[in-house]
Order: sequence, then C-alpha cells, then structure tokens
Amino acid sequence: MGSKKLAMLVIFAVFALLNLLYMESPTCTLSDDKPPFKPNVPLPGTTVPMRTSSSNVSVVTSDLQEKEETDPLLPPPKATKSERIIWFRRKLPELEILKSTTKSKRFHGRVLELYNNNCSAQFFMVWLSPAKSFGPREMLAVDTLFTTNPNACLVILSNSLDSPRGYTILKPFLDQGFNLVAVTLDILFLVKNTPAEAWLKKLKSGKMDPGSIPLFMHLSDLTRLAVLYKYGGIYLDTDIIFLNSVTGLRNAIGAQSLDPETKRWTRLNNAVMVFDIYHPLMHEFLQEYSTTFDGNRWGYNSPYLVSRVIQRLGHKPEYNLTIFPPNAFYPVNWLKILRLFKKPTTTGEVKWVEKTVQDMTKGSYMIHLWNKVTRKMKIEEGSVMHKLISTHCTVCGNITDSHT
Repeated sequence: MGSKKLAMLVIFAVFALLNLLYMESPTCTLSDDKPPFKPNVPLPGTTVPMRTSSSNVSVVTSDLQEKEETDPLLPPPKATKSERIIWFRRKLPELEILKSTTKSKRFHGRVLELYNNNCSAQFFMVWLSPAKSFGPREMLAVDTLFTTNPNACLVILSNSLDSPRGYTILKPFLDQGFNLVAVTLDILFLVKNTPAEAWLKKLKSGKMDPGSIPLFMHLSDLTRLAVLYKYGGIYLDTDIIFLNSVTGLRNAIGAQSLDPETKRWTRLNNAVMVFDIYHPLMHEFLQEYSTTFDGNRWGYNSPYLVSRVIQRLGHKPEYNLTIFPPNAFYPVNWLKILRLFKKPTTTGEVKWVEKTVQDMTKGSYMIHLWNKVTRKMKIEEGSVMHKLISTHCTVCGNITDSHT
C-alpha cells in the first residue's frame, strides 16, 4: 500500500474516532447572552448527592420547593468590574426587590396600620436573605426585643418573610399578641424624594458596578437609612440580644470603640440607630450613601459611613444627637465576645460569669452578637449569653441550639 493511501486511512480513522467520541459526549453551546459552562458546578434544577459517613443517602432539593429561597443578589466570585456589570444587567429582570409590585405597593399602608396600635416605640429590622436563613439566632433577637419592650411595634422589611413560610416562622410571636409584621419592601417608595433616589435610578439602569460584596448587604444599608428618614423610630440588626427597654431613647447612635487616652469615639456603628422622622442627619447619611457608594469595601456604606459623616459635621445643636459609649449597645467587641458563649469550668470563671451578667444587665441596653464571628458558636448552658437570654426571653426556643 502506498504511503499516501496509508496516510489517508490514518487520517480517516482519527476523524471517525473523534466523531464517535463527540456523539457519545454531552455538548454545550455558548451564546452571547449566557455565561460559559463551568465544570463541577451543578446546573439549575439538578440534584447533588450528599453522602453521610454511614450510608450513601442522597439529599435531593427540587427547584419547586426552593424557588422562593433562591438568592439572586450574590455576584459571581472573582469577577472583574465589567463582568459584574454584565452579570447585573442580566439579573435585573428577576430582581423583585427593585420592582414595584402589588405586594410592595401595600408597604406604606401596612406600616401605618401596625403603628396605629398605640406602639410604645417603632422598631425596624431588615431581612433581605431567604426566609429559611431566618433561624433561631434571629428569633432570639425578636424574642428579647418584645420581652424588654412588650408594647412596641416591629416591622421586618422582608420580601421572603412576607409569605406563608414567613408567617409560620414568626407565628410564635404573633400567638403571644406582639405587634409584629413582615412587609414586602417598597424601595422605590422609600428613596423617593431623598438623595438616594438618583443612586437607585443609576443602579437600575444597569450601568454601575454593584460591587463584589453581595448586593443585599448594600440594599440593607440603604433601606435602614431610608426607612428611618421616612418614618422615624429605631433600627436594629437581627443579631441583637435586648437587655433593657429603649423606648425612651431619641436621636441616638452608639460608639463601637473609644480612644483609650482621650475617651473619644473612634468608630460608630449603625447596627442600632434611633432617629426622629426626617432628621437632618439621616438626610446627610442618604446623601453620603448616594455620592460615595463603594460596593467593594466592606462596611464603607455602613458603619464607616455614619462615622465619617458625623466626624465631618460635628455635634451641631440642631441635631440633638446622643452618642452612647460602647457599653450601651456594644458592651463586648467582636474580638472578645466568644468568651460569653462558653460555660464556666472553674470557680473563678463562675464568679466572672455572674459579675458580667450583673454588669451587663445594669449597664447595657443590648448586646450585639457580631454574627459574622459567632453564628456557628453554640451558646453553652451556664454561659453569660445563656443566663442573659434565659432571663430576657418569652418564647425562649432553641437557646443552646441557636447556632448554625
């Protein structure tokens, strides 16, 4: 056989083999409006078997069951600025939180309806994560709030909790007769006629970088400012344990840290804010958010924002502002808080626990749990946290099992 014919036969055989492999393998087509397929990442609607150490049990979650739990506000990891903008443009049509819907248009009316119940104080929390994430630790925040402020009203701004599943989660407090409602957020209404209206318009245009930090965090920062500006009252994070009533506070914010020598505050925190309706400082906060937004720096649009605005403007008499020392809202910083979750094992530790419980009960309005640090920490029986929660809760469910 000639060399040319042999070469042709070899080439034909190679093409035949490649064609066979191609026919037996899954294919993937790419288009301009779809990201490239990434290996080892399950496609939407597929199930991933999770094996236990004792058996080959598959845990299957269907799209239908978890539809309401999908979080579209998480940007792709390690994406560039241009990639995030493209991603966000594609996501915009499915972001219910940025739309005006039948449920969101009821926001204002439902808030006013709750606050017509002779509330001793108006509280707000924001929950933009899936309902299933509102766990025992968050329930303790609501529980201790109403135990120490039983005649208060609480609005939880949350699309996911304003649902049958959310009603079931919050039912223990409703059964106690507490004034509580979860309301679908109307962010368009909240920012209307505020400095943040221009920022939201730009965001919805799809032309700005939402940042590498999950968008729900930035929207939570904006929402807490806007809702206090429009309604006045008390905003709280969901990782708070109440120790005393705060119904007598007005126009207050707490310092997270102090200079050890001058005793002047070095950083404020916006996990707890108390302001009158249309307070000029809230207007300044919204202006700062709109003009200096940075979606890539943690805390920049949140605690750092309120710190730099108040640092710049100073204590003007018309603000009537009270800045509380750390022991009021943040009696333990995040570096030392883990000790409060541990049960005492020696006589000395037992005495320390008792003294700490006594000091905090007398000298603090609440404790911020710094959930980024403590979410997975078990509250051990006999610990400072266990003793404080046990004496400041009504429903009192899952204290020792409140970690995730």
